[in-house]
Amino acid sequence: MRTTRITAPAALAAVLLACTTACGGGSPTGGSAQGGPEELTYWASNQGSSLEADKQVLTPELKKFQQQTGIKVKLEVVPWSDLLNRILAAAASGQGPDVLNIGNTWSSSLQATGALRPFDAKAFEAIGGKDRFVASAIGATGAQGKDPAAVPLYSLAYGLYYNKKMFADAGIAEPPATWDELVADGKRLTKDGTYGLAVEGGNPSENVHHAFVLGKQHGADFFDAAGKPDFTAPGAVAAVKQYVDFMAADRIVAPGSAEYAANQAVTDFATGKAAMLLWQAAGSSLKSHGMKPGDYGVAPVPMRTKDATGPTAVNSMVAGINLAVFNKTANADGALKFVKFMTGDDEQRILNAAYGSLPPVKAAQSDPAFATPDLKVLADALARSAAPLPQVADESQFETAVGTAVKDLFADAAAGRPVTTDSVRTALQKAQQQMPAS
Repeated sequence: MRTTRITAPAALAAVLLACTTACGGGSPTGGSAQGGPEELTYWASNQGSSLEADKQVLTPELKKFQQQTGIKVKLEVVPWSDLLNRILAAAASGQGPDVLNIGNTWSSSLQATGALRPFDAKAFEAIGGKDRFVASAIGATGAQGKDPAAVPLYSLAYGLYYNKKMFADAGIAEPPATWDELVADGKRLTKDGTYGLAVEGGNPSENVHHAFVLGKQHGADFFDAAGKPDFTAPGAVAAVKQYVDFMAADRIVAPGSAEYAANQAVTDFATGKAAMLLWQAAGSSLKSHGMKPGDYGVAPVPMRTKDATGPTAVNSMVAGINLAVFNKTANADGALKFVKFMTGDDEQRILNAAYGSLPPVKAAQSDPAFATPDLKVLADALARSAAPLPQVADESQFETAVGTAVKDLFADAAAGRPVTTDSVRTALQKAQQQMPAS
């Protein structure tokens, strides 16, 4: 997504666990059961500026699908605040859509409920093949060793946005390539009410994305090889402290950012209150605030060292939206035809261009629409240096627990309370205790 961040609310964690046992068996009662094989129900996620804007983008494409196949698609655009709850309710009742969008970080959690139809070799063959997709995007479709629970539809990655004029005025010739450079530049840029870096400290999902990336750079995964939480590993603690220290110790982030949870960081960057921003495909949002493409540059997210390799060279999580088939659909063949259509080269160009995202289908990325300087940086990150969030059944709870722990640490920093290695470790230990018992 461009601006709304994907997260699984803590209140739904128990529902997820209950669904694991409640979603087996029963007769098909999906959306197409009422409309017959010539009709599908599609729950689309809100990707644009409004639900109505999404309908305007999608309706002509769905009519095109109907013309090609004779299958009518009943469209419902579901707000992100409601989508996961709706999916879980559908999983528990067995009544839902035929095809639906999911946040790709939900893939393993929803896979564990049994709500989604697996994409085995035969299903991938029906939609044109698994190798059409960017490998990192496929990596965010479910647990390793299992058939994916969905396929990538829209992809995103993080980049470092920087204000060209503010950099020039501060005598900074190029964007930082390491975190040490970012902090040094940030200190030069922090003055007169302007800060070096904007963050969303009150947004658990944003927090966990950055904690995960920094954790990889510190050699931590937040889960051990057996899939058990390992939030207090030295690398995980160091990663969270490094992120919060941008405010607590380095003072390059405004204390008020501890309360940001609704894209205020983008606004601060666009209005010159901050010189740098870590964000996913921010171009359209910056434009809406009056910022022109020539006013900013986009560089890869920094590494700990310039010569980083392997997992320590990860500088983005794999962000994006996946397309799934509801396991209770009465029209599986029609649903696969729809997935094939939506992930076809032409539709991938049209839809991702409309939403400012990256096509996870490799052939579609060659379109000039995705050759802008910012999207080229993000596409390179997606292909070369992005990693999916942990593909474990408890991933959604991980997002909430660790993201909220980081939020609380930012609140401490904003209030002037010390953020130490011990306090970070204690916060992460409490987060780990909130995870379901294995």
